[in-house]
Amino acid sequence: MFFILSKVLDLVLLPTVWLLVLLLGALVARQPRRQRQWLVAAAALALLATNPALTNEALLAWELPAVPLAALPARADAAVLLTGITQVNKSPHDRAYLGAGADRLTHALWLYRARRVRRIIVSGGSGAVLAKAHTEASDLATLLRLAGVPNSDIIVEDSSRNTRENALFTKRLLARYPGVDTLVLVTSAFHERRALGCFRKVGLQPLAFPAGYRSTDRSWSPGYWLVPNASALENLSLLIHETTGWLVYRLRGWC
Repeated sequence: MFFILSKVLDLVLLPTVWLLVLLLGALVARQPRRQRQWLVAAAALALLATNPALTNEALLAWELPAVPLAALPARADAAVLLTGITQVNKSPHDRAYLGAGADRLTHALWLYRARRVRRIIVSGGSGAVLAKAHTEASDLATLLRLAGVPNSDIIVEDSSRNTRENALFTKRLLARYPGVDTLVLVTSAFHERRALGCFRKVGLQPLAFPAGYRSTDRSWSPGYWLVPNASALENLSLLIHETTGWLVYRLRGWC
């Protein structure tokens, strides 16, 4: 039930849905003054939501900073790679379709190739609500094998559907791998805060290694502050989703 409710909440919190509601309000309003109020509110929301500087500043405040390789232990037992970066509903299913956040995969592979981790744990099942899709974990494990990581160094957890379950099922899985103690948690920078909290709540103590940054370096150019950008709206939607998810998880005692 929580899984389905979280999907509904995601929809309700989308800024594009808010914008549509405001425009519909202007459409059905009978008094001209009311119509203007709805339209002014819609215009204000559109200007704020598409401002790249405002969204980027919020992302800079929320995303965890990058971690230098030198800050990691000489060689950790495993990197935990969280999924959420492929399109499992795209045909044909004879390949993996990487989307935003693909740095999660490349950073985990980088850690392995640089001999900073001994293994890679891929955690993530299907996020489908009504139909069972094949899992992201299997797709990413295939890509890791194609990149030269031996199957013996890949551990797959393909049942989890959210961050809470990533942590729970990874801990359960590690009971079969004694000696795998030091972990490096690889996920998108905007998601690392919630993921770290979930893993620590279940008794694991991974080190953070954020990837897939949505923020950029601050700029003082006029375009950064003044020119509307569609990607700003996308990033704002993502940030609202993540901060709301973090708050809900905190209230439930999950992170």
